[in-house]
Amino acid sequence: MTPTAIGVALFFGMLALMALRVPIAVAMFVPGAVGYIALANDTAFLNYLKGTAWARLSVYDLSVIPLFLLMGQFATQGGLSRALFRFANALVGHFRGGMAMAAVLACAAFGSVSGSSVATAATVAQVALPEMRRYHYSGRLSTATLAAGGTLGILIPPSVPLVVYAILAEQNIAKLFAAAFVPGIIAALGYITAIAIYVRVRPGYAPESKNPDPGEVLASAKEVWPVVAIFLVVFGGMYGGVFTPTEGAAVGAASTFLTSLVRRELTLEKTKIAFFGTAATTGMIFMIFLGADMLNAALALSQMPAKLADTVTHLGIPPLAVVAAVLVFYILLGMVMDELAMLMLTIPVLFPAVMSLDLWGLNPSEKAIWFGILVLSVVEVGLIAPPVGLNVYVINSLSKDVPMAETYRGVVPFLMSDAVRLTLLLLFPIISLWLVRMMN
Repeated sequence: MTPTAIGVALFFGMLALMALRVPIAVAMFVPGAVGYIALANDTAFLNYLKGTAWARLSVYDLSVIPLFLLMGQFATQGGLSRALFRFANALVGHFRGGMAMAAVLACAAFGSVSGSSVATAATVAQVALPEMRRYHYSGRLSTATLAAGGTLGILIPPSVPLVVYAILAEQNIAKLFAAAFVPGIIAALGYITAIAIYVRVRPGYAPESKNPDPGEVLASAKEVWPVVAIFLVVFGGMYGGVFTPTEGAAVGAASTFLTSLVRRELTLEKTKIAFFGTAATTGMIFMIFLGADMLNAALALSQMPAKLADTVTHLGIPPLAVVAAVLVFYILLGMVMDELAMLMLTIPVLFPAVMSLDLWGLNPSEKAIWFGILVLSVVEVGLIAPPVGLNVYVINSLSKDVPMAETYRGVVPFLMSDAVRLTLLLLFPIISLWLVRMMN
């Protein structure tokens, strides 16, 4: 077999192992090890193993991941999601479908301290789902809203997948966070618009509107000011150059811990759960890193990424069409793969090909940031798209009386909103880049 053929075989071997439900890290590592030995030899393979774990896990930038995860765990265990939902519901709950809109706003706010889609969906759902049932929202609308709203956890900074992309693409984490703000706000507004249209087309899926209560808004606002303060301190400090993203994550974790203590929500048992949850998720992410490194090392030996970049450059296809095809590929891959595994596997292969294209006259740094936001937006779609839709599975586990097929029908309006947003981000890079340019 030629090296390129071996590279292709490794990729399909990994997909086959994933289909057999082999853990993702193992499904990447085993084909990578076999391919490395086939392309080099067993001595070279052992030499590679000798230093690869240290080379990867000693990277200082990786420390931002467990710190942001810990920040999210403290927010989850500290009951901040309840305060955020109450405030959001006080603001927009009087509209038809307002409680569903409030769930989206709560997901967006909680995502700004969580950085995890699954954590955002599961945490806000525990608060919002009982309330939506009490007010007779349909199971389809309730579960679909929470599954879609949860995806904002990986788009609105801090975002663990965005940190992973920054490390893989060797880009500035703070600039990528800045680039994600406007697309994140557009995503939240798009979901709210989708709900507003949906409950008018299907009026029986949500109750009638009610009169607003200004007193409720003021009372609930008093409970959420610590979240706003944490957000401003962490991201204001990062963008103001006061501290690095890693230091910002540490400040955020400490601030969220102290806030939860002051609120008297964080017990010793919940603190243990927060630390154990952070350790488990961090271990899983780092193992995926090692598996992806092994597979990507074998793919690099096969020269498949370089040949792919060269082929794409000489195809004569418009560069924008190539990027659109890459996004479609990500959507298809997101139907069967975990978002982190997808990023770690594909970015080393596809990133050089995209960077070789002339796109909107962007410089290499802006091109990399713009492409990262596009990829993250597509990964977000994969979290609610069938047949996997991880967020749909999470919400379904909390609402077993609603058939999963109903939830998938309910996410269609949100997927349509995602399609509009993706088109805008693809055609108008300035949406992602104007905040970044203001930082320069």
